[in-house]
Amino acid sequence: MITPARAFGARAFGLRAFGWTRGLRFRLALSYVLFFTVLLVLLGILFRQILSGTFQNQMESVLDEEWGAAKGYLRTGPEGPNWFYDEKDPDESFTVRRVQRVYMLADTQGHKLQNSDIYESIGIDSPAEIREILQSGKPAIRVRSDSSGVPYMIRSGLWVDHDGHKYYLSIGRAVDYNDKVISNFTRNYFALLPMVLVVSGLLGWFLAGRALEPVNSVAEAAQRITHSNLDVQIPARNAGDELDRMIEAFNHMMSRLNLSFEQIRQFSTDVSHELRTPLTVVRGQLEVAMFTAQTVEQYREAMADALEGVERLSNIVRALLMLSQAESGQLVLQKNEIDLGGLLRDLVDQHQIPAEAEGVRLTADLPDECLLHADRTQIERLVSNLLGNAIKYTPAGGQVKVSLVPQSDHVNLIVEDSGVGISPSHLPHIFDRFYRVPSADPEKGLGLGLSFVAWIAKAHEGAVTVESKPNEGTRFTVLLPLGRWSAAPSIAASVDSPAPPVPERVH
Repeated sequence: MITPARAFGARAFGLRAFGWTRGLRFRLALSYVLFFTVLLVLLGILFRQILSGTFQNQMESVLDEEWGAAKGYLRTGPEGPNWFYDEKDPDESFTVRRVQRVYMLADTQGHKLQNSDIYESIGIDSPAEIREILQSGKPAIRVRSDSSGVPYMIRSGLWVDHDGHKYYLSIGRAVDYNDKVISNFTRNYFALLPMVLVVSGLLGWFLAGRALEPVNSVAEAAQRITHSNLDVQIPARNAGDELDRMIEAFNHMMSRLNLSFEQIRQFSTDVSHELRTPLTVVRGQLEVAMFTAQTVEQYREAMADALEGVERLSNIVRALLMLSQAESGQLVLQKNEIDLGGLLRDLVDQHQIPAEAEGVRLTADLPDECLLHADRTQIERLVSNLLGNAIKYTPAGGQVKVSLVPQSDHVNLIVEDSGVGISPSHLPHIFDRFYRVPSADPEKGLGLGLSFVAWIAKAHEGAVTVESKPNEGTRFTVLLPLGRWSAAPSIAASVDSPAPPVPERVH
């Protein structure tokens, strides 16, 4: 009786066996065996043909030698053609008897003159066959068997005696030994073939297992990966092959994933911190209004402070949403031909008032016209961020300069100041979201302004670089390609809002 447990066990075993046969190692070993099977079968057939051809060529050479001997000993006497040789000479006697063992002599009309008993058992050539061979003018090579099934190779052709009389001569040799050798080779070769295939299958299984060890290492490493150990690395084999490249690609992928997750964790921490501070301020102001305010002015002041906190929260959420849309491809650039020189002059004029309020001299060195295929709104945002940062972190009496340097295929937009500068240890991180260089300024920004600058430059197929020395100043250079291009980055909803007010540098 088959119990449910046994049935389940049998089914599980069947599934394991089916899965085992579908494994890559099994398929590689099977492919190895099939390849060797086809190769060895073809080699066996080829060797058999070569062996058969070699025996046939050797036998034809022997018949050619005996044909020459027959022509030397066979002569026409008074009673017709006959064999003439020295019977006391053992060599001549042996040669003649060997030729006479399988031979037939006939005239040109096909009438039999002489033949051996063996040739009789093979079958006397018909007159029609004789005439056909003689008319061809070439010797004929045939394989025929006697009454007992022994195969003979027969050479037939024209023989002319010393007096010019023409005859039909046919001689032969048994080839049963050759056929036996070929048969034994074929039987032994294909009898050993299964054993060779079994050994090759085991060897293929072993080699496939060795070759797939790195793949299994990758699979085991992937199974061990969790959110807490994304730094898993597989040791390189240093073989320089495809598996080493796969391991290298896997390790690079894990490094990128680890970096991405670290950035996500850091981003979550930064967002939580940025949102918690305004929320705490709003809650504090409301609690003050609820428990301590007694006059209308006190209530108004508390509500105004709370609204400032809410506005800060709105700015953070709006900036994060826009940056997220930009980096995820949901923000499309609206590119048109713009005069970058004219745009920069307008923005410099707009920033003259905040610059004068800070005691900073704002100047520009711009060409009369510089045409660029770009998104006007995003370029305004980029320049406003850079100008706002430069003015904010340049002390009174300092200078901020905007310049535009056209090149053959691009233009360099330069914003430089004589401000406090940025420490070299902070320069690699200033384009990261929420990164702010520590400073004594109580009005800290969101730390997103330069992230927008980097994205806008990249979206226009350009780049932004920064050079800075503490207490000497900072120089931002934005490289923007000139003209039109077909491969503009896809970035999905148009931002038609004006450039934001003077944003902050990430100090």
